[in-house]
Amino acid sequence: MNILVFGATGYIGSHIVRHLSQHGHRVSGFVRDAGSKNSVSQLGGIPVIGDLDDPADLHRLLADQQVVIWAAQLMLEDEHRVTRKMLDLLDDGSDRCFLFTSGTSLMSIPTNGYWDERNYAEDDMFKPCAQIAPRLEIETMVRRAGTGTLRTMVIRPPMVWGNGGCRIIADFYHSARETGDVCHIGPGLNVYSNVHVDDLAELYRLAIERGRQGGLYFAVSGETSFGVMARAIADALQVSTRAISIEEGTQIWDRFMARIVLCSCSRQRSPRAREELGWKPAVDRLDILGECRNPAYRQAAERFLPSWVRPVGDISRAK
Repeated sequence: MNILVFGATGYIGSHIVRHLSQHGHRVSGFVRDAGSKNSVSQLGGIPVIGDLDDPADLHRLLADQQVVIWAAQLMLEDEHRVTRKMLDLLDDGSDRCFLFTSGTSLMSIPTNGYWDERNYAEDDMFKPCAQIAPRLEIETMVRRAGTGTLRTMVIRPPMVWGNGGCRIIADFYHSARETGDVCHIGPGLNVYSNVHVDDLAELYRLAIERGRQGGLYFAVSGETSFGVMARAIADALQVSTRAISIEEGTQIWDRFMARIVLCSCSRQRSPRAREELGWKPAVDRLDILGECRNPAYRQAAERFLPSWVRPVGDISRAK
């Protein structure tokens, strides 16, 4: 199939490009400038340059694609606008498929670092995290946009790790560089579900082949508390762990990470992905604590702050 991936040079998107290319698909990766073309080519994809704000250019990009995957990250209002335009362009009477990447931070439950028993499958009702509730509106728009020829689905990954690219693990290492200790918020008993990035990439392949119109799919291979992760990293660095407040966390990381992610529980199951798609994580990709000791995280010189996260200001606009 001809597949176009937006966010092709990002952590999730790059693994999707490589995985689908290895399975025989003709995968194109969207880039904003020529400087990123080599990154896509090295993954086995075909780089395509375009402008998301130019309707004519967006039409050109989508014209010959049978599958479009959104794995990019924008401010929520921009994401809604671009996604709406893509759905309109793709609904042209030809057989198409659109996969939208969301995230389970939408389901995060602020606990100040304590455990919460609530655990959700794909079809369970939940109260969305207030700061990023507009993401649920985008998901609903995508799932309802399908027609007789356009098939639309949403993938909602949990914490994604593997191959040295997990942002949360990187942030624990960052806290050690900043303070001398590996920091966690409160007692660190709060739990996030997780999945290896290569298993997540396989879920996209299966959704393209077997996914149902309007489907929502999780990819969960395990769950671990942030305190346990912090301890594993501290042992690797031979330093201590330290409990901190949310306010101190905003200074070490940013408001989005401290107030939405690292202080919360976010626990899911993935029965639809497993039963409808036949998805199953690989048995040798279940140990996130092994990933916590990956030397790649020690080598980072500074913290990467995505454009959709603002160190100050209104975090409700962040993904």
